[in-house]
Amino acid sequence: VQLQASGGGLVQAGGSLRLSCVVSGLPFSSYVMGWFRQAPGKEREFVAGINVSGSRPYYRDSVKGRFTISRDNAKNTVYLLMNILKPEDTAVYYCAAEKGPVISTYGYGVDYWGKGTLVTVSS
Repeated sequence: VQLQASGGGLVQAGGSLRLSCVVSGLPFSSYVMGWFRQAPGKEREFVAGINVSGSRPYYRDSVKGRFTISRDNAKNTVYLLMNILKPEDTAVYYCAAEKGPVISTYGYGVDYWGKGTLVTVSS
């Protein structure tokens, strides 16, 4: 099983990035997907999740209205579009796959993790 995240980089505050995570080795359309992040010196935190059909996205409060999670089951890919980025969004972003109705927001039920992609937002 592989979850390959990409799309991170350096962006100025107010800018945008789109992360992608291509999944292989599992029945993608049977897994809920999510994005987590971990900033330097901080705990990992849930960012966004999406159900198997893509009809129900959900977000942590601090990114609502700025981030959009989506998935393309034909391409085995989950996306995270990040707009109006802030310096506090700086972190390594990880995609996650879980066999369940929703992604575990603490990450304890996640079955598979990607390796992460670094997002740096400068002020």
